[in-house]
Amino acid sequence: MNKSQFTKGGALVALGIVFGDIGTSPLYVMSAITHGQPFSEQLILGGLSCVLWTLILLATGKYVLLALNADNHGEGGIFALYAKLKQRGPAWIIVPSLLGCATLMADGFITPAISISSAIEGLNVKMPSLPTIPIVIAIISGLFFIQKFGTESIGKYFGPIMIVWFTLIAGLGLRQIMIEPSVLVALSPYYALTFLINYPGAIWVMGAVFLCTTGAEAMYSDLGHIGKKNIRASWIFVIICLFLSYLGQGAFLLNTQANHTSVFYSHVPDALLPYVIFIATLAAIIASQALITGVFTLVSEAIKLKLWTNLAIKYPATEKGQVYVPAINTLLFLGCLLVVAIFKRSADMEGAYGLAISIDMLMTSLLLFTLFFVGAKKKTKWWILFTILVFVNIELIFLVSNLSKFAHGGWFPLAVSVLIFGLLYLYYKARQLRGKYEDFTTADKLVPVLDQIQQDKSLPYDYTNLVYFTRSSFSKNIEKAILHSITIFRPKKARFYWLLNINTTDNPRGISYKVEELSKNSSYFINVCYGFKEEHHIEYLMRKVYADLGLAELEDSVVFKTKESKRFEPDFKFIVLNTRLSALNRLSVINSMAVRTYRAIKSIGLSSQTDFGLHPSVYSQEFFPLVLERTISQKIKRDGEDNE
Repeated sequence: MNKSQFTKGGALVALGIVFGDIGTSPLYVMSAITHGQPFSEQLILGGLSCVLWTLILLATGKYVLLALNADNHGEGGIFALYAKLKQRGPAWIIVPSLLGCATLMADGFITPAISISSAIEGLNVKMPSLPTIPIVIAIISGLFFIQKFGTESIGKYFGPIMIVWFTLIAGLGLRQIMIEPSVLVALSPYYALTFLINYPGAIWVMGAVFLCTTGAEAMYSDLGHIGKKNIRASWIFVIICLFLSYLGQGAFLLNTQANHTSVFYSHVPDALLPYVIFIATLAAIIASQALITGVFTLVSEAIKLKLWTNLAIKYPATEKGQVYVPAINTLLFLGCLLVVAIFKRSADMEGAYGLAISIDMLMTSLLLFTLFFVGAKKKTKWWILFTILVFVNIELIFLVSNLSKFAHGGWFPLAVSVLIFGLLYLYYKARQLRGKYEDFTTADKLVPVLDQIQQDKSLPYDYTNLVYFTRSSFSKNIEKAILHSITIFRPKKARFYWLLNINTTDNPRGISYKVEELSKNSSYFINVCYGFKEEHHIEYLMRKVYADLGLAELEDSVVFKTKESKRFEPDFKFIVLNTRLSALNRLSVINSMAVRTYRAIKSIGLSSQTDFGLHPSVYSQEFFPLVLERTISQKIKRDGEDNE
């Protein structure tokens, strides 16, 4: 699929991947608006008008028109913004970036629970005593279980199912509009403005209104998988269907003049109810799947940007966007079960829904407009500032309104968000400390030392091939810890020294490498590129490089021989270096917490040995002290010295 151009197939995929969450919002938005509120025409028309204009201003204006133009080499999402800004933007951008990540992950606990619960609870319209929680738990369990197998085989049905869903809700809404056409006045922004000004407690109702735009963030985060033209084209169809659905539910409420437990299911004809529940459940599962995949992608981006420790990542499909992170899958599954256990009904989950995602949207706005402002000309900066104020003020209104949900469930996503943000920030802070004080050297300074060790006849050989992993892609910037490792105590003498840098490409398959000879037939710097679906077998790779360079043909290419002068196979030793803060450091409380958190997170991550596919016998890990600040100030006196 050519993501830079519009295609029918691309638009169909967009319906199945991008619009699942926002497309299932009609299941609960109008119920949330009328829940606990005195029934009145002002509430219905005013709340409905706010819903429609929220979709116009936020979903369409911010995301479809503006955000889709802020891609980073075709990729979207909050980390794409961060990656684009981190070289030229202000230092504070890391805070909204990590907050956005944390709140989106917290939303991943709630969206599957509320979407699936809202769909299944339609059964209670005809069977009030039917327990729906076991059904919800069974569906959620099945949904997370199939993640390991990938969704490529069933993903092709997502688009057609969502077409059926959107067409269905549009048809149901149009039927009610024809009965009560007066509801169309809600299209005027006058009703939204007068509602906000005159309706008692309107600011708190906006917390329910905000639910209509949850899922809009997916239009930007899925940009790299779908393409802006496909998303924009599909959105025209989606927003028309959403408008008809919301207007239809509003018309139904005006016509019946009564509150309903589920406004959506109450306006469905009895004969169609079983079919609508079935389609709604499928749509809710698709919406949940889209969010789960989005969280997987978010975590993989965080790992790539060194904002989180290395985790096992699987690619069950041919598209890189379809990733599977087992640890995160388990975390989300347990989180969803916890949400169902705590809140039980979708009506109670509405209190927990929206607060985290409103923070996420606000953080995206801050980064988005910072990007526009940094690269703008002086003449256009005033317009950008004006646009920033408009969108930020709208989102601040929603944030304040969602804060009213804190005591009714909003505490849950907020607590999860704070916990995740704290871990992310402390991990980032610890990496900053290491990066700030870690010493580097160049190949020009390293190679003479290696040559001197090799020429020293008094030193026995330890290895034929000594391989050090380096985080640097250039020989002009090599960790000084490598030099220390080779020379400290007794020098490590090897026939060949290798500095190996591993990179992952955006292509699923293919392994390539480039070699820079640092010293003739002695030391080398290698950059290796692995396709993201290729397994790492580093020893096999090095034996291939060894053969390709013709080193096996050298007379002394293997330093260990038998008494009969027969050579063994080339031996390899792989060393990973890690820095540890020295005991000489006196750290602040925040830095001490950062270091402890960093070590704890690294301990649960994927080990280098496992990641590189190395046997323990050829792998070694070494730790070197990192001194930030020497704090020793002792006066030492030799016995017998004059005390004066």
